[in-house]
Amino acid sequence: MAEGLSVPRHIAVIMDGNGRWAKARGLPRSAGHQAGTENLRRVIRAAANLGVEYITFYAFSTENWKRPKAEVDLLLQLLASYIDNETQALHAEGARLLHIGRPEGLGAELAAKVRAAIELTKNNTRITVILAFNYGGRDEIVQAVRKLIEAGIPAEEVTEERLSQEMYTAGIPDPDLVVRTSGEKRTSNFLTWQSVYSELAFPDVYWPDFDEAWVQRMVDEFAQRNRRYGGLEED
Repeated sequence: MAEGLSVPRHIAVIMDGNGRWAKARGLPRSAGHQAGTENLRRVIRAAANLGVEYITFYAFSTENWKRPKAEVDLLLQLLASYIDNETQALHAEGARLLHIGRPEGLGAELAAKVRAAIELTKNNTRITVILAFNYGGRDEIVQAVRKLIEAGIPAEEVTEERLSQEMYTAGIPDPDLVVRTSGEKRTSNFLTWQSVYSELAFPDVYWPDFDEAWVQRMVDEFAQRNRRYGGLEED
């Protein structure tokens, strides 16, 4: 491998398949989303135990607002419950919590919960857990460009580095590995700017069944990749 990495520093996860997982068991979609939320803890712990420093979860996209209101309300409720029930456990295990995406739409109470969780865990260093909620990759780029324009940055001073500083992920390393569960092979507007050199993996397993063994399997697969970043493979 070009950088000699055996463990990805940053894994980004598209948590797909909750609804199909529930349907296969004769359960309502809500049960799948609940199971998917409960799966976060074991995946975070498995990643931390392997030495992963950052893990980002695509929890709710800017396009998810188009879903039925009952399902949207459920996803917002699950985020609130996750913050209420898991923040202390994350803090105790040395995890730092961050949010990327538009805070609008979360509602004042939920937004306050997210800010409080971020503040509580801000000094933790074992692993950084990033929740992408009300997030869209193209929207993020548009917002970053608008910030540069509003700041009056001259065109000749607009660089990749300067634009990256205006992204939600400023200060966070780009993902080494992007994983989408359920076998679907697309990235669906997730970390569009940051994932241009990421390794991609599409395991054929629904998110609620993506366990510690699957985390290990993805890390092992990553270790076999040769990341050249447009260069030539060394002899």
